Amino acid sequence: MQVKIICSQGRVGDKTDATLRGAKLTADTLGRKFKRKISYIGKFSPCKNDQWKDSLPEAAPTLALLQGELQQCLEQDNTPILALNTCSASLATLPIAAAKYPDMKLLWIDAHGDFNTPHTTSTGYLGGMALAGACGLWDSGYGHGIRPEQVILIGAHDIDEAELLSLKQHSVRNIIPEKVNPENVIKNIEGSKVWIHIDWDVLDPGQINADYKVKGGLPLSTLIDTLKAIPASQVLGLEIAEFSPDENRPEQNEKDLINICDVVDALFLT
Repeated sequence: MQVKIICSQGRVGDKTDATLRGAKLTADTLGRKFKRKISYIGKFSPCKNDQWKDSLPEAAPTLALLQGELQQCLEQDNTPILALNTCSASLATLPIAAAKYPDMKLLWIDAHGDFNTPHTTSTGYLGGMALAGACGLWDSGYGHGIRPEQVILIGAHDIDEAELLSLKQHSVRNIIPEKVNPENVIKNIEGSKVWIHIDWDVLDPGQINADYKVKGGLPLSTLIDTLKAIPASQVLGLEIAEFSPDENRPEQNEKDLINICDVVDALFLT
């Protein structure tokens, strides 16, 4: 397996600058670990508290570059690890993955469903619409290709009412935190190749600092044990997003990065 590390460094709906720093810290750490050069994508622009109609066009250069870099990576039969600042970046990555691997399953490991559309969002946040865009429920301008029945939500537990209805209508499976275990996840994968997206807010707060903290998430040990059960030969790519380091707590950031490496090891070193 030839791993390629891609790091998003352009704002894609970020509401804090910490997620951009978090993506770079993650990529730098993984680059040292795997002894790989890192492809940094996009140019920094400061965070804003804006709506998707504004943040999406602003993110256009970064999203286009991400698509091109991932396309090249997959054409060369590399296995990508994408250190993303926000889940919004998946609007670009998932359509490319789906075009290359149309029969894959998508494990969306996130506290949120991110299945809102411009018609259902109550916040206007682009990240809350990322998975729905990749599934073709709205037109982001970056394609789609993920069929909702290919998606398995893992650990989602903070879902809007309209979003939950849409998930049910589109037959998206959701393994709630209490039912996340290796056996249940492997049963739902059914031997398929998988693309894995992880937003660190899926974990119970205090394990890896995320941009949005939601109580009732997974223990880190459960996530690691579950990922270890997935054969490395079935893993097509990994996206990790929303690490939010605290500049005033460097020691905690180091612990978080160790935990992030443990999660990556669970997939690639088993």
